[in-house]
Amino acid sequence: MFVKWLREHASSAAILTLFRLYLGYAWITAGWHKIVDGFDATGFLKGALAKASGEHPAVQSWWAAFIEHFALPNVEVFNVLVPWGELLVGIALILGLFTTFAALMGAVMNFAFMFSGTTSTNPQMILLTMFILVAGANAGRYGLDRWAISYIRKFMNKTPRPHRPVAFHR
Repeated sequence: MFVKWLREHASSAAILTLFRLYLGYAWITAGWHKIVDGFDATGFLKGALAKASGEHPAVQSWWAAFIEHFALPNVEVFNVLVPWGELLVGIALILGLFTTFAALMGAVMNFAFMFSGTTSTNPQMILLTMFILVAGANAGRYGLDRWAISYIRKFMNKTPRPHRPVAFHR
């Protein structure tokens, strides 16, 4: 019943718009500050590795291995992906354009930050994002998704489907 309300009703779309605007603002400001002020993930990643040891490690060993063997050697890529990813997710959420995809990418970043031992606002952002993800297209009803998703659906319905052979019955 609650999921149906989230996915179909205009009143839930209005509430989800507020969630989108809040999350979008949070992502835009985080990304913009990193772009303008300069961003180097090296210290953050090394700090996460330091949290992977001890009696009660905040970072699990599999994530620490990812950081050590992939993220740190490719930190230049993450120095670009993180700030621009945050900025683009924020813009998409505020505009309501490809809302569920933007929310999913935001959740992936939130989880990556939490896996790295950082709590901050990430849990509340994930919680709000889950409502957007469950709501699907309704989360972008009062945004550009209203037209973009409609256009994509029309385009997909006009695209010829590959021919499927008819199964023969004996």
